[in-house]
Amino acid sequence: MKKVVSTLIILSIAISSGLLTSCATIFKGTSSPVYFSSDPHGVKVYVNGNLMGTTPVKLKLESKRVYNIEFKKEGYETKTFTITNHVGVGWVILDVLGGLIPIVIDAATGAWYELDQENVNAVLERQQ
Repeated sequence: MKKVVSTLIILSIAISSGLLTSCATIFKGTSSPVYFSSDPHGVKVYVNGNLMGTTPVKLKLESKRVYNIEFKKEGYETKTFTITNHVGVGWVILDVLGGLIPIVIDAATGAWYELDQENVNAVLERQQ
């Protein structure tokens, strides 16, 4: 009987921890979609130096990072942008109310962060 009670207690703690953990990780996740467009269309999009596609394109980017974006097309001037992030205070408050485990998980995964831009539109000028 003691073994059954111990098992039920451990199971209850595990389920409770799972339900209360990391609001931001569960509801928002650790990445966000960002839409890239340009005038003209068909511009190559480089994220932190890596070619990620041509416009228009939607990319899923980790929220906890900062990104240097370059738009390049032959015959046009290169356009650069920086996508920064910030801590979503609402997620931190919810985690604090939930206890230590949600704080540790969301802080470690970077789920507290939100990107500052969801859309980036570049207008490239012809080279002289």
